[in-house]
Amino acid sequence: MTVARERQWRWDGPFDLELTLHPHRRGGGDPAWRKTSDGAIWRTSRTPDGPATLRVTARSGHVAGTAWGPGAGWLLETLPAMLGVDDDVSGFVPEHDAVRAAARRYEGLRVGRTFRVLEALVPAVLEQKVVTGEAWRAWRWLLLRHGEPAPGPAPEGMRVFPEPEAWRSIPSWDWHRAGTEAVRARTIVNAAWHAVKLETAGDSADVDRLLRALPGIGVWTSAEVRQRSHGDADAVSVGDYHLSSLVGWSLTGRKTDDAGMLRLLAPYRGHRHRVSRLLKLGGERPPARGPRMPARDYRRF
Repeated sequence: MTVARERQWRWDGPFDLELTLHPHRRGGGDPAWRKTSDGAIWRTSRTPDGPATLRVTARSGHVAGTAWGPGAGWLLETLPAMLGVDDDVSGFVPEHDAVRAAARRYEGLRVGRTFRVLEALVPAVLEQKVVTGEAWRAWRWLLLRHGEPAPGPAPEGMRVFPEPEAWRSIPSWDWHRAGTEAVRARTIVNAAWHAVKLETAGDSADVDRLLRALPGIGVWTSAEVRQRSHGDADAVSVGDYHLSSLVGWSLTGRKTDDAGMLRLLAPYRGHRHRVSRLLKLGGERPPARGPRMPARDYRRF
């Protein structure tokens, strides 16, 4: 049995563990994220020191983390940052009723950072231009097929994110079985070749520059990565299929496009992702019109 390592501390102020860690969850069957009946959140990660499993609980201001595996120490050392201890909310002043109401209702939400760029990039690429369920199916298949079992007493079926070499070595037929077409597969493989440079980059702006220099990675993908890897509360997901309409409807009662969304979010510069996240949680969605985008299955092509 792998030896467990532990870390505990008191959290001052409102904090919601599940809300904060939820952006790292890729569907109900995510092999790298699990919530158990006791309220604990389990995550796996490929740290600079190797694979690790983390179990986190937060009750009555008391946060406890337990980790297993070669990367346990690194994961516990960075745990406060993952939970948003460094999240700076200064300057965030709600100017719309919808934002004000969501901020009150979800006051325990924090924007945390994992420092793991590739772990955020692969699922973001899988989510490019497809329905969410299609991307989550591919993520689950690839981790179950190519990820290694989680260290320690992790819930059954949990896997650790593969090493960059493993992503570069996935054969074309496995991408096909996962339901991922060649364009997204090439984007992931190419990014894996640049993994060291991406993981050792500086701040969010540096990572944005490096990511967007890679083929197949644009504004939306970069923002989705930096929100998670660097806790960038201003990295708004321009180009999202639903976000601009949601923001527009929540703040003005009318749908808008990306340019209109950015105008509406301009007063929140520095916190535009935070506002977007709050509106996703507590905003008002426009009425649905027309058919939904269908889920495709590349395995049949």
